[in-house]
Amino acid sequence: MSAGQVVMERFQSRVLQGNRAGDPAERRVPVYLPPSYAASPKRRYPVCFVLTGFTGRGRMLLNDNPWIPALDDRMDALIGRSACEEMILVMPDCFTRYGGSQYLNSDATGRYMDHVVQELVPWADQTFRTLPGREHRGVVGKSSGGYGALVLGLMHAETFGGVASHSGDLCFEYCYLPDVPKALTQIQSAGGLKAWLEKFEAKHQHNNDDMLTLNMLGMAASYSPAPAAEPFGFELPFDLETGAFREEVWRRWLAWDPLRMLESRAEALRSLRLLYLDCGTRDEWSLHHGARLFTRRLRELGIAHEHEEFDDGHMNIQYRYDVSLPKLGRALSE
Repeated sequence: MSAGQVVMERFQSRVLQGNRAGDPAERRVPVYLPPSYAASPKRRYPVCFVLTGFTGRGRMLLNDNPWIPALDDRMDALIGRSACEEMILVMPDCFTRYGGSQYLNSDATGRYMDHVVQELVPWADQTFRTLPGREHRGVVGKSSGGYGALVLGLMHAETFGGVASHSGDLCFEYCYLPDVPKALTQIQSAGGLKAWLEKFEAKHQHNNDDMLTLNMLGMAASYSPAPAAEPFGFELPFDLETGAFREEVWRRWLAWDPLRMLESRAEALRSLRLLYLDCGTRDEWSLHHGARLFTRRLRELGIAHEHEEFDDGHMNIQYRYDVSLPKLGRALSE
């Protein structure tokens, strides 16, 4: 069976230059080129942007694991058995010191939505033999990447014609609120937000409490940036001294919940060639409930979509790309 090729590109971002979090503007972006790419120099291909979850970046999708094929091996196998059309896959790096960007623009982290839409999309079209037009361009991801795919579909349907979300963040009350008191305890015990992050960054190993708290910081940096807020330019939805819940900050988070964005951007999703969502029925962050609520509202609005559930949790579900990539390949090749 012939194999595709992964090229590792270095991309110097203009929009990420000088970001407040201090993260690098130069990013390494893996790009998967399908098996026939080199031998068919006149052929053009659909392109799909594959977004990693929280604490991930594009290179993570290529991790070699005997039981979990890397994305290039997975794509080769799908193409080899004629289960998927050949596509170019672009794997952005939108990692931040807080674990991720949610693929949004934020004063606290950087313009990561602009980085994908305004920089990587035209760069991919200019650098590789993509089929032009949003009808041949898709976006897919898992967890925070699934959230990013949905939000890009909601806000930039002029750029992406196909969207697939695996276990994407939905219904913020269910997926984030249970962790608020736990994160509060960790930050208070460390002596404050700055002290907690310094200790986290100095560690060689991170436990579940560390990652839970980092997730809260990452979401706050994405959903509730506040340039005047010290020390990092974002506000948490709880008061670090008293523990009081901050409703005004939480409302800013909710404005970024796709459940609440859906009403005003229904036409964007209605225009897609494919809208696919799935989630495990044992998701540890209760995201299956959010997916059910989201797809129920899609049905009420008459928006075509596909929704599947599977018997699993949130972790190590890369095998679900075996479902979404063929669907995207068909939709984007037509």
